[in-house]
Amino acid sequence: MKFRVERDALAEAVAWTAKSLPNRPSVPVLAGVLLRVTDGNLQVSGFDYEVSSQVTVEVQGDADGATLVSGRLLAEITKALPAKPVDIAAVGAHLELVCGSARFTLPTMPVEDYPTLPEMPVSAGTIDAAAFAAAVAQVAVAAGRDETLPMMTGVRLELSGGTLAMLATDRYRLALREIEWNPEDPEISLNALVPARTLHDTAKALGPLGGQVTMALSQGAAGEGMIGFVGGPRRTTSRLLDGANYPPVRSLFPATQNAQAQVPVSALIEVVKRVALVAERTTPVLLSFSDDGLVVEAGGTEEARASEAMEATFSGDPLTIGFNPQYLIDGLSNMGTQFAVLSFVDAFKPAVISPVGEDGEVVPGYRYLIMPIRVSR
Repeated sequence: MKFRVERDALAEAVAWTAKSLPNRPSVPVLAGVLLRVTDGNLQVSGFDYEVSSQVTVEVQGDADGATLVSGRLLAEITKALPAKPVDIAAVGAHLELVCGSARFTLPTMPVEDYPTLPEMPVSAGTIDAAAFAAAVAQVAVAAGRDETLPMMTGVRLELSGGTLAMLATDRYRLALREIEWNPEDPEISLNALVPARTLHDTAKALGPLGGQVTMALSQGAAGEGMIGFVGGPRRTTSRLLDGANYPPVRSLFPATQNAQAQVPVSALIEVVKRVALVAERTTPVLLSFSDDGLVVEAGGTEEARASEAMEATFSGDPLTIGFNPQYLIDGLSNMGTQFAVLSFVDAFKPAVISPVGEDGEVVPGYRYLIMPIRVSR
């Protein structure tokens, strides 16, 4: 195998593929990226039996072939190379990389020991890449991090006709985003639970490429339990989580509301960050709403306290409610609008944050529910 490639294209391809490699691989070859040159195209592949990543780059190919080399080491090297064409050749049990006057020799691993990447499932439809990335970012923030509860670490995709709904919860907050997409089958009705981290990393990588992302999802055929995404020269597949017993979380959204506040998003984020400086990790910030506006308070150990007043438009009986400050900031940060509406039943029921458009109306499609923390005052 021998080829020449532009430094930036190589570094980007290797970095993206290496990002999904395991930190502690069960077998050494899974820490590698597979470089395969065929007919002037370089395929950079990574696979850990859960997630596969592959990107295709045009190269000047002198000799076709394949080699397997440490992914993270190659990513660090290619990122540090000077901005010049890179010559790569497999020589015996080593990979030689030359860029300008820089020369690296890396040990390779046996290609024949590397597992075959899974086939892409059947295409289910396409979605705008930028809209997909933005929607996933809004929802994935609410997914759980506790690996002992794998179901909570996923984002549930609900495909129903031309609507794609995404849901995620860690039991303390819940995010729901609904967007339009272009299904292959207008009557499609499928659910899938995708690992949140994989979905977020994939959407974040495919979003800036623009165009359309193809979503591939097995429908009881070969490759069941897999989902795939293709955008530009990049493709990735992931095993699905078992979502058979996913709780009916939509029912958590209150059917009614007794109070509502409209707040400037960036201002409230800054106030919560400042006030929370005195709070312990498990200490909530208190939001007190009245006709006069909003007061944000927090108390920590050794009598450290903080409070700050800010403008807010409030309707309903005066209300004081406590929230985990980071969960509140996460929700506000993903509104994507200048103003947001907080809807309340009472101080002990979940509150719902929704984005507000320039016309003062709630923007449909995104809701972020957050559980309050009971506070004795």
